Amino acid sequence: MKVDLFDFELPERLIAQVPLEQRDASRLMVLDKHTGELTDSSFKHIISFFNEGDCLVLNNTRVLPARLFGTKEDTGAKVELLLLKQETGDKWETLAKPAKRVKKGTVVTFGDGRLKAICTEELEHGGRKMEFQYDGIFYEVLESLGEMPLPPYIKEQLDDKERYQTVYSKEIGSAAAPTAGLHFTEEILQQLKDKGVQIEFITLHVGLGTFRPVSADEVEEHNMHAEFYQMSEETAAALNKVRENGGRIISVGTTSTRTLETIAGEHDGQFKASSGWTSIFIYPGYEFKAIDGMITNFHLPKSSLIMLVSALAGRENILRAYNHAVEEEYRFFSFGDAMLII
Repeated sequence: MKVDLFDFELPERLIAQVPLEQRDASRLMVLDKHTGELTDSSFKHIISFFNEGDCLVLNNTRVLPARLFGTKEDTGAKVELLLLKQETGDKWETLAKPAKRVKKGTVVTFGDGRLKAICTEELEHGGRKMEFQYDGIFYEVLESLGEMPLPPYIKEQLDDKERYQTVYSKEIGSAAAPTAGLHFTEEILQQLKDKGVQIEFITLHVGLGTFRPVSADEVEEHNMHAEFYQMSEETAAALNKVRENGGRIISVGTTSTRTLETIAGEHDGQFKASSGWTSIFIYPGYEFKAIDGMITNFHLPKSSLIMLVSALAGRENILRAYNHAVEEEYRFFSFGDAMLII
């Protein structure tokens, strides 16, 4: 299957650079995956598309403020580090910029010197293994000194770091936000509960690979990145009960979808408490085992994410919906508008 089949024209002006003032002020397009029918709505009205007995599954990962700006201790030259992966203790795999300034043994200091990093190994493509030194709790130091690793297509600075976190974020460890969840407010979640919709949480730590373009010509040749996921016994039991009672399972975002489909795929359509790494790649032809619908944002052309939603709703339906979104000037990508596929 050709990757070019998932291409579409997207004017740059439709790429949302900043979040809306109110989280739930975004627009909502509803796509019937069976008929292809489109409905234009607003996210505030999403409750009306749920039924009592449905279950909404959210990814409660929290984004690490993983971008650090510091200086070399010996020369004062500026260095940027992006934390990619914690290895053991205070040792991290990072991306250094400019990498040529960071050699083995280089010491980089951040802020008022509360944080230092020593390069222990040079890797390819600007990668560096760094060991951090600090007083106190590392994540608290990082919260005060680090900045959000916003996607490469966002050029504006983010005034409030919490706007790149969901209101229910809890488990710190992501390099990017599960952006479909950014639209939710505590009030909307409560309204869903009041209607009889069950709210459940899973965790998938989003990696920077989510922004990696599909460079292969054929979809089947793309190597999907791996990400860590976790589901509790309580959540697994709740989801199995919803399924038994005939309720719909609706995931929030491609991250929740990939987690649920990974677990159900390994347990004959059932949910079980589990954790591990998933590199599941969902594209047209995939048979869904876990979800009945999903909430998502509008994705990059030719990305693995638009392939996933095409697997759920059909490529032609998705491309028609995306063309409608362009015509109606919906906002795209991380800070953009939402789509509900049911």
